[in-house]
Amino acid sequence: MSRALGVVLGFAADRVLGDPRRYHPVAGFGRTAGWLEQQMYRDSRRRGAGYTAVLVGATAALGVAVEHACRRHSVLHTAVTAAATWAVLGARSLEREAEAMAELLEEKDIPGARDRLSHLCARDATDLEADDLARATVESVAENTSDACVAPLLWGGLLGVPGLLGYRAVNTLDAMVGYRSPRYEDFGWASARLDDLVNLLPARVCALLTGLASGRPRETVAVWRRDAPKHPSPNAGPVEAAFAGALGLTLGGTNSYGSYQEDRGTLGDGPAPTVADVRRTAELARRVGIAAVGVAAVLGKGKRWI
Repeated sequence: MSRALGVVLGFAADRVLGDPRRYHPVAGFGRTAGWLEQQMYRDSRRRGAGYTAVLVGATAALGVAVEHACRRHSVLHTAVTAAATWAVLGARSLEREAEAMAELLEEKDIPGARDRLSHLCARDATDLEADDLARATVESVAENTSDACVAPLLWGGLLGVPGLLGYRAVNTLDAMVGYRSPRYEDFGWASARLDDLVNLLPARVCALLTGLASGRPRETVAVWRRDAPKHPSPNAGPVEAAFAGALGLTLGGTNSYGSYQEDRGTLGDGPAPTVADVRRTAELARRVGIAAVGVAAVLGKGKRWI
């Protein structure tokens, strides 16, 4: 029970406290990854694959060592699992960012909302107006509900501390170097593809939980099945389409990321998002997270894979 209890306690800590304000381990990993990138960078897939293997392998190995060192001591194992879960989750912080965007948009502070959007995604917000910013926020909250909440919980339930730390390493590297920009097209290829792989099942679980949490499972699944293939991402597509169906909105379109643009298709049948939909999305994301921790707890009580 220590793994299941640890994941639940870590989720509760994230709900109450949010991200650690100082000495965040994910930020420390990011600084290490940035330093190693300076040492290893070449415009090469092989060099990028080595970079990814070193960082993810070392992080997962640390998780295995911690798991084996404390697994025979149930109280210690619960505490360590809870701490790791709290460290890698970003659900409460995501919700706070959505609430901050909602407040700025409700106050019609468009310049402030454009600046704040960078906390959620890498889109170029220079020319975005209120409804465009609302759409960007809804889509970012949807995608990050899977990446920052559902996926780490599921990997934690399945694999414990190694799953938690390993997943966060993969996802952080994708956020750092997994762009289709001239610098990272080749070097970041391995990080991006590995992130696609580890999110393959969690994204679909997130889409399913979105339908259940919204009370609109049929509409959610229908939009997911029909529209997810239009999205260029194999994992963001199901999640964003599911949120579109659950919220009764139309998401997607062409997004600018400075050096390149990306067509994300048209997802859903309803109206385009407006400012009022930002808080609705944050509330749905919260319910999805609660459902996900229940699934993770069940997984944590099952067979130990590590």
